[in-house]
Amino acid sequence: MAKITYIEHNGTSHVVDVANGLTVMEGARDNNIPGIEADCGGACACSTCHVYIAPDWVEKLPAKDDMEEDMLDFAYEPDPARSRLTCQIKVTDDLDGLVVHMPEKQI
Repeated sequence: MAKITYIEHNGTSHVVDVANGLTVMEGARDNNIPGIEADCGGACACSTCHVYIAPDWVEKLPAKDDMEEDMLDFAYEPDPARSRLTCQIKVTDDLDGLVVHMPEKQI
């Protein structure tokens, strides 16, 4: 289980416990966190679960694969260093304390 902080674009913070094995996107969906739409349900076929990873967490996450990189091209104002799709980040104990910031909108 990992405690993950989701921060909306307006600064509203949501701290939730997410079970190991779920994705960061599923943690947001299951806890009704606004700002992560996840239109494709986690298939990495859209960019509506896009977030900016807190700077101190960027290097702690597994690298993006080619499919995630491609989908991020469609995200709203992607940041080459900090943008990730939450459907591609599996929760483990190592993610305890992860902080993600939502963009102004999902497209």
